[in-house]
Amino acid sequence: MDEERHDEEAHDGDASHAKKGGGKKKILIIIIAAVLVLGGVGGFIGYKMLSGGTEKAEKEGGEHKSEGEEKGVLVVIDPFVVNLTDHGRYLKVTMQLELSDVTQQQAVTDKMPNIRDAVITLLSSKSAESVAGPEGKLQLKDELLLRLNQSVGKDLFRNLYFTEFVMQ
Repeated sequence: MDEERHDEEAHDGDASHAKKGGGKKKILIIIIAAVLVLGGVGGFIGYKMLSGGTEKAEKEGGEHKSEGEEKGVLVVIDPFVVNLTDHGRYLKVTMQLELSDVTQQQAVTDKMPNIRDAVITLLSSKSAESVAGPEGKLQLKDELLLRLNQSVGKDLFRNLYFTEFVMQ
């Protein structure tokens, strides 16, 4: 009987020892699983917030733009071919003008000779080097917008888009 009790105690001791070791492993597995789940959930929420925030900002930006400004009308201008200041160099430019006031489209048509003259005068005063790079094109756009608005006597043009720009 004593042997049975001793065997049971030894067996219980082994079981309790195994329980303690197995319990630590279970806790460790649970902690790792919890960290992975929380990390996954956190990553998913972060992704949704960032992508949702971007979409929301774009929607708000679009709404703000449509409330504050009405969409401009684009006026296509016939291509220009001009001599540059460099001997033997030519520039062919096609552009579209965005009007700030859509009701002024007829005024633009009426002022087209003034507009074309302003563009030709400015373009032919440029060298190939001054308009070759991106900075040169941006500066040229700014100068053209200023000249065009001066030629019609008011801030009629909001933006200018080059649709063709070829130098030879």
